[in-house]
Amino acid sequence: MPPRVTYQLRIVLRRTRPPIWRRVLVPPSMHLDTLHHLIQVVMGWENSHLHMFMKGKQRYSVPSPWDNDFRMPGTPRDLDERKCRINQLLKREKDWMTYMYDFGDSWEHKVTLQKILPYDPSVRLPACISGRRRCPPEDCGGVWGYYEMLEILKDPNARDHEHMKEWIGEDFDPDAFSPRAVDIIVGKLRW
Repeated sequence: MPPRVTYQLRIVLRRTRPPIWRRVLVPPSMHLDTLHHLIQVVMGWENSHLHMFMKGKQRYSVPSPWDNDFRMPGTPRDLDERKCRINQLLKREKDWMTYMYDFGDSWEHKVTLQKILPYDPSVRLPACISGRRRCPPEDCGGVWGYYEMLEILKDPNARDHEHMKEWIGEDFDPDAFSPRAVDIIVGKLRW
């Protein structure tokens, strides 16, 4: 049975100025593990690190046999993201949750339910409909490391300029993002 509504989500990489963000359309019944994969694709991450969702104090992740060994006393157990749907956490426009990726670099994203739209069977779901700026490269040291990297790339006299250009590539443009190109990739994947 098709959904009765479509969720328009805005995903913002926190502490980035100007903001790095994406806008996607999803079925409200999408599970969080599927949303994780969608965020990886639309943001440009490589899915090579751990992640979790948080709503209030409750965390959602893929369960690990070691969860109880590392859980702080008095904190709730992580719930299984594979059994939780977006519409269980985001019910009204402006509701939001956090998506954390790579606990070392701490890429924290705010996922906001921007709009609840009427379902349109002519629109493929999920879809990436807009966004701004390229995602930082993996393992660059978080938001602060990313901005330091950009400063080094701007200054040909910086000590690590050549090394950084070699690592990131000559054509790295932090302002580049094509929602259409990303949506073509989203459309080719099986959800």
